[in-house]
Formats: sequence, structure tokens, C-alpha cells
Amino acid sequence: MTTMKVTFKPKHIASQLVSVVENERARDVLTRRYGLIDSNTIETLESVGQSYSITRERVRQIENHAIKSIQKSERYKDLKPVFDELRGVFEQFGGVTSQHELIKSIAKTKADENALLFLCTVGEQFYRVKEGGDFVSHWYIDEAYAKGIRDALTGVFGSLDDSIVLPEEEIVARYKEELAKAEIAQDNAETLLRWLSLSKKIARNPLGEWGLTTSPSVRVKGMRDFAYLTLKRHGSPMHFSEVAQQIEELFGRKAHVATTHNELIKDPRFVLVGRGLYALAEWGYSKGVVKDVIRELLKELGPLTKKEIIDRVKRERYVKDNTIAVNLQDSDTFTRLEDGRFELV
Repeated sequence: MTTMKVTFKPKHIASQLVSVVENERARDVLTRRYGLIDSNTIETLESVGQSYSITRERVRQIENHAIKSIQKSERYKDLKPVFDELRGVFEQFGGVTSQHELIKSIAKTKADENALLFLCTVGEQFYRVKEGGDFVSHWYIDEAYAKGIRDALTGVFGSLDDSIVLPEEEIVARYKEELAKAEIAQDNAETLLRWLSLSKKIARNPLGEWGLTTSPSVRVKGMRDFAYLTLKRHGSPMHFSEVAQQIEELFGRKAHVATTHNELIKDPRFVLVGRGLYALAEWGYSKGVVKDVIRELLKELGPLTKKEIIDRVKRERYVKDNTIAVNLQDSDTFTRLEDGRFELV
């Protein structure tokens, strides 16, 4: 999180601006709606309305009128250097920033957070997009520029699917290409990553890779997801004890071996391919024990020789030839033809 130093105290400036509102009820509405009170509680339109026995829309009207009266006041004009300094913060963020990062980069207390939000709302040069389906709540100082940044994010989103995860440098390069279409040039990696974080549909996993938030490679909620990322990173089957060890090394998460084994057994994303060895189902491994694998092979390909069966099963399972041969002796499931090939009973 970037820290920005400002010379003004948000709470002090907010208090000065609220004081120019002459109507007592309007002042009360502002302080409660923006949490500019001792409890720092931000109240809803409905909550404020109920206390005055007026509608939500009427509260909104009072709030908007009070803000406009502040913007027309001499005190607001006197405080222009404060708003210019705040604009400078926006510019350091590249002109567009999430509300969360803006607030946390400046405010040290909850009271200052609320006051800063109030200042951004009152400042005529600042604009906000509220949290929605595609983007987190964010602020900007130029509409066309901000739209170009959002359109580029939409372009990156459209180029991905759940199977794709990209290293940081590649997602940044792809985003720069999309920005170029909007005639936006930006080479600062920190700014580009900050803009990428505005999207609710693109995210970074604990390994620093980027992809869709719906992707199992990005969405990490528990031990199974950490195990999935571990195997995907490794690229080949691993013993469950090795998976547990790697989870601890890669993610700093305590992973008990027995617990890890139990989680792998329960999740259809993983396939047991040998003694304690697990692979990802998406790699093409079929599910089931050796007998199930043989059964599926014969069902799909028809009669096969013992050697053909062993060769093909060993692509699916890390087992000895003799283990496969023993399974073929199950006369209730397989029968040997006169030419030596095996088929299903």
C-alpha cells in the first residue's frame, strides 16, 4: 500500500466546510451521512430519514443541496490549496485510484477516512464510480481518461478464460496493449497493477499470477485450493506429503500431511495415480482404480493385448506391470480371447 503525505488534516478541513451550512438539519444530515461525528458511524439515507420522518429521497435532496451550498461558499474558495493538494495525490496515483487505496494511503484514523471521503465528494474536480458488477469503487479526475482505463480492463478480461493464468509481467504487457487502443500511455508498473486491481473480474493469486476471479488457479479459499495451485505449479504428479510440504513453503500455510491427503481424496480436481501420488484431473488422467482404467480403455478401444493395456494404463497410473497383470486376471470383468487379447466380459 502506497503512503501519501499531505499537509492538511482531513477532519479539520471537513469541520470547517460543514460549518458554513447554515441550516441545522442540513448540517446534521451531512455529519451523519459521512460519519463526521464522534462515533464515526456512516448512516444510510433510510436511517437519517426515519429520525426526521422524511423519505430517503428527501434526505438525498437535503444532502445534495448542502454540498452545493458549501461549493458556493467563500470558505470553499479559500480552501482551494487543499483541494489542489488532494488533486496532486490523484495524479500520483495516475489519475484514477480505488477508494480503498486512496483512503488508506492518506488517512490514519477512521475519522480521517470519513473526512477524506467527504472532501472528495465536495471537491468539484473529483468524480467517483460506485462499486458495481465489474469494478470496485474508485475515484478519478478525468472522465474520458478513466473510461479508457476501464475499457482496457474489459479488454483484458475478454482475452482470458478460466484455464489461463499469466505472470505479472505478461498481464501488465497485455494491459498496456489494451490501453494503447484507448491512446493511453503508461509505463509505471505500480500504476498499471493498481489499475488492474480496479477490476472485480481479474485478480492475482498468492503466487503472483493473474487471471479471472472465477478461475480455480486464482480463487483460493482453503487447503484444497492451495493444493491445486501447488500441483499446477509443479506440473506433474506429487505425493501428498510433498504437496503438504510445498504448501507450507510456497504459501506459509500450516499443512498437516494427513489433512492434506484427506482433502485431496475428496476433491474431484485431483486423481490418485499411484501410491499416495496425485495428479490434476485436467491433465487428462482418468478417475478410478487400475481396474476402472482398464475397463474404460477396453470400452473405448475394444480388445487389446496385454502389452498394449500395460502401456496405456501406465500413462494413467504410476504402478508396476505386475499390478496391471493381476487386475487382468479378474475373470468376472475381463476375458482373454484366443488371439491373446483381452476384452470386457
